[in-house]
Amino acid sequence: MVSAALAREQGFRVQALTIDYNQRHRVELESATRIARSLGCERHVILPLDLRRFGGSALTDDIDVPQGGVGADIPVTYVPARNIVFLSLTLAWAEALGARDIFIGVNALDYSGYPDCRPEFIAAFAEMARLGTKAGVEGEAFRIHAPLQHMSKADIAWEAARLGLDAGMSWSCYAPTAEGQACGLCDSCRLRQKGFEEAGLVDPTSYATTI
Repeated sequence: MVSAALAREQGFRVQALTIDYNQRHRVELESATRIARSLGCERHVILPLDLRRFGGSALTDDIDVPQGGVGADIPVTYVPARNIVFLSLTLAWAEALGARDIFIGVNALDYSGYPDCRPEFIAAFAEMARLGTKAGVEGEAFRIHAPLQHMSKADIAWEAARLGLDAGMSWSCYAPTAEGQACGLCDSCRLRQKGFEEAGLVDPTSYATTI
């Protein structure tokens, strides 16, 4: 949400891509639809891709989502190569559109240690895009923007407030309850709560449990 709003602030026309990878919860797809509409995106594509056929993650397999706190190791909520897959699909759409700027909301400061959120990965993907596309080999480089990459979660919460965004539209939780509340205990919930607390802002999320 913040990444797209920053793109809009910089004067870009925003086309939004959401991947429905058959993740365990559908609420983030509903959230993405609300956000795309509120930001006035020219087009919002929800692309189906069934990563449950592969499994290997607590988000795409019958594996419990950890709720004990953010650890040092890459957690089981890591979806194998997810951002590689997502960026590749985004790149294909961008080339078809004639667009050369891609925005992604990855964060490598307050995060769970996913390798596909790091600056080295983003730089390597941009080089791959240059080498592996018609536009790239004809000299039209793709620019991969990751404006949140070096921000803390508090910084991101502040940016949302500065941009006039309704943070309640966004969704972070990996294990929502049947009643539609965020669990409050998974890595993503803990990092979100920490960010709003450090920013001194009210977190509008409804949590089943608060830490």
